Formats: sequence, C-alpha cells, structure tokens
Amino acid sequence: MTDTDTRLGSLLGRLKFKKSTGQPGQAAPLMRWRRSGAASRLEEIRHSRDIGLDDLLCIERQKNSLCSNTEQFINGYPANNVLLWGPRGTGKSSLVKAIFSEYRDRGLYLVEVTRDNLTDLTDICDELSHFSGKFIIYCDDLSFDVNDPSYKTLKVTLDGSVSDIPDNILIYATSNRRHLIPEFRSENLESRMVDGEIHHGEAVEEKLSLSERFGIWLSFHPFNQEQYLQIAFHWLDRTGVKVGDHETVREAALQWALEKGTRSGRSAAQFARNWAGMTLLSEQR
Repeated sequence: MTDTDTRLGSLLGRLKFKKSTGQPGQAAPLMRWRRSGAASRLEEIRHSRDIGLDDLLCIERQKNSLCSNTEQFINGYPANNVLLWGPRGTGKSSLVKAIFSEYRDRGLYLVEVTRDNLTDLTDICDELSHFSGKFIIYCDDLSFDVNDPSYKTLKVTLDGSVSDIPDNILIYATSNRRHLIPEFRSENLESRMVDGEIHHGEAVEEKLSLSERFGIWLSFHPFNQEQYLQIAFHWLDRTGVKVGDHETVREAALQWALEKGTRSGRSAAQFARNWAGMTLLSEQR
C-alpha cells in the first residue's frame, strides 16, 4: 500500500454517512473540493441524503444508460463522461446521487465540484490520480457565460489538453441547458448553407464544442400528470403514512403542482413530505 493510499484511507475512515433514516451508516467516500483563500483541498461531506435507484421513477432509459456506463467504469472498461440535461426537478442530480449509493460499496467515490471551483479541475484530477479507486467528479447545475474561465477549463480538461483525464476519473455533470451556455437567436443568423449542408457560425460552434466533449448526453423531460402522481404516491408510500382517501390525495397533489407551476419529481416529493407531515401532526392532536 502506498503512502497516498494510506492517507486516503485515513481520511475516508473518518467519513460517516448518515442515511435518510437518520441512523449512522457505513463510512462513505463522499467529498467536495473546497477553496479557502489561496488554498484548496479535498474535504469530507459529513451528511448526505441516501437515495436508491428504485426511488427514481419514469426515467428508466436514463437510469439504464448511466448504470451501464458506471458498471463499465467500475470494472476498468472504457467509459464516457456524461452530461445530464433537462428541466429542473426531473431527476438529473438525484440519479447521480443514486448511482453513487448503488456503487459506493464497490469502490466508487464521489467528489462534488462547484462551477466556481472548476478552474482547479486540473489540480483536482492530479490529486485524485494518486489514489486507488474510481472517482466521479460531480458538477451540478452547470451554466456558463462564454467568457467564464471555468468553462474554458472544463472544455480543455474533457478533451483538448495535452494531458488526459486519469483512467480512474469520470465527470458527471448536470445542467438545465443542453449546451451549457446561453443561446441567442442572432447567432443562428450566422449559419449558412454549403452544398446543401448547414454550417453553423463561429458562436454556435463554440457553444457546441463544450457539450460535444461529453461522450454521453442523457436528456430529461417534464413529467405528464400521471407520471407526476405516480411519483407523488411513491414518496408517500416511502413515508409510511397511510394514504386514506386516494381521490382526496390525488386532488391535493394536482393542486400542489398547479401552485408550484410544475409537475416535476421534486415537486411530487415535496408534496409527499408536506402531506405526510400534516397527516402525522393531525393524528397527534
């Protein structure tokens, strides 16, 4: 065992993962990259909500694809960096967290890196490359301006630098935008036809060049009414609270979505939490 492995083992031995039940669980390789002044370091994440793949409904295609890619990675086979994109609340971040929960016992580590810290991405990869194990660098809710320095760093790290991402590291990123950068109508005016083919202008090509460096794109879409209700009742079942009058709960869930302005999975989970809390409180009185 190398000195670096010993150091990492010592750090991970202090990581206590708290499951959604509130009971202490097993040690978990869950970390974030933290910058403090001029210094940056890996820092343990002490608390995180556990979520299982079975809790994520109506996104089977996305689950199967990300599981397959992660299985390849865990087993040392070729695998791709992944961009998960789509509207808010459709399960992108939850799926990455569920993948970590599913594979952490097989040596998968998750390192959260915010957009503001992506300029350190080369340093992060260098540090993680010294350790054994498989690391997912998780970048949530990415969105850039064209001149954002972190955008340039991510683009070069993914594909373009003389040095490559170490074999024990993949990047899983989520975004509400497919191309990660704002798109403007005026940019489409730069497109032209050449021998019957559409050639985008330089501004569009620049924006495509980042997202295309992710080997896999997983698109997420808004849930319809029945999918939203299925998710809401699933989370209600998870709380252990008896539903009672099914139609009353159904109408309440639809009203909740109407007031929130979205039938997202997040909204469904929030409704279930609210309904369960109100039910338990009323039973206490």
